[in-house]
Amino acid sequence: MSVGSQGTRRGRRILLINQHYWPDHASTAQHLTDLAEALVEQGHEVHVICSRAGSRPGSPPRLRREVRHGVAIQRVGATGFGRASTLRRMADYVSFHLLALIAALRLPRFDVVVTLTTPPLIAIVGCLLRRLRGTRHILWSMDLHPDASLALGRMTIRNPLHRALAALSDALYREADRVVALGHYMAERVARKGVRPERIATIPVWSRRDEVYPLPRLGHPLREALGLEGSFVVMYSGNHGLAHTFDALLDAARRLRDRPDIVFLFVGDGPRRTEVTLAREGGRLTNVRLLDFFPREHLFASLSLADLHVVSLRPEMVGICVPGKLYGAMASGRPVLFVGPPRCEVADTVREHGCGEVVSPHDGATVARIIERLADDPERAERLGEAGLAAFLQFYEREPCCAAWCWLIEELWDDTCSPLETPQTAAITRPDRASHMRIET
Repeated sequence: MSVGSQGTRRGRRILLINQHYWPDHASTAQHLTDLAEALVEQGHEVHVICSRAGSRPGSPPRLRREVRHGVAIQRVGATGFGRASTLRRMADYVSFHLLALIAALRLPRFDVVVTLTTPPLIAIVGCLLRRLRGTRHILWSMDLHPDASLALGRMTIRNPLHRALAALSDALYREADRVVALGHYMAERVARKGVRPERIATIPVWSRRDEVYPLPRLGHPLREALGLEGSFVVMYSGNHGLAHTFDALLDAARRLRDRPDIVFLFVGDGPRRTEVTLAREGGRLTNVRLLDFFPREHLFASLSLADLHVVSLRPEMVGICVPGKLYGAMASGRPVLFVGPPRCEVADTVREHGCGEVVSPHDGATVARIIERLADDPERAERLGEAGLAAFLQFYEREPCCAAWCWLIEELWDDTCSPLETPQTAAITRPDRASHMRIET
């Protein structure tokens, strides 16, 4: 049974809760939208509770209620004090928690509720529905909080607020019927919170073959529009977040400033965008260019504009978050340069599938050498890109990943059911009579 086919099992009533959903461009919104629509295709009744406000400042408020592709969407009007201070952020979070809970309690009972981690601790709603109504709760761990704040130095382990939030977060993870981690290293962190191994499933996030696919460099529409014909484009595309590092990449740009054929293109926005802008202006790096986010419907063109994709991660963030931009890079058929720790989900994936290179986040000289080698050896770059595309289609595309989700939801009721058996989902394995699932790569 593929994701797009109707199964013979009775459809479940499923509630998905996250701050962002379509048409928002946040990663969690895009992946939740894909999952919701895949579940509808399987014959489930799917509802979503999200916020009327968008993830980007100035986004217009969305409709309170609508149905799209069979998914019933209900948006609540949480406060919008912004991110100027911790107190403002927490007020916005708490208001969304309360309004999402009220909205959920006004709806009929659901068989399953899936909560993400935006905003942090939204799993409280899933936990309460589990206790009050017997709804099965799946916690989709897109990242770990307050682990991230501790790793980034925004809190200390002795901070009473951190200790209280950590205790509450860990309890919510233990309470969930299933926890979906994005990779092996995240699953290990989840297990250290006291979650029983049989309750942990490992399913990566994904990209979509119908949205991101290779385009030939010759005649590429964006290359001509941006004046990049004949250039070797090194692209970082996505959130310029605190979990990422740009030191080595910007150092490489400085080292390669005398190679006019090599262009460093930063696409997106985020708290570290200013750092890139200042480095470009202060160092007079004319080989560095910045662009805003492209709409999701234009990703096939923007991601295939690259000759080399860069993915980065700070070492302290291993297992706390998994950069999903890796899968879009692989889908575009371009090689990947990962700048980050040698042991993490991204580094292991790049090495295992032979689709790029892994470099220390402090080694700008090696980053520059790899970029030069690939710019001077387009055949090797093409081979690496082809290897990444093949791995993406087998393991990290919407079809196999959403199929794993569909099976996981069914498995909550039927511990003897078999995994979905299609060529696309052949990599999904299920240990005998256990609920821990991996995508073997």
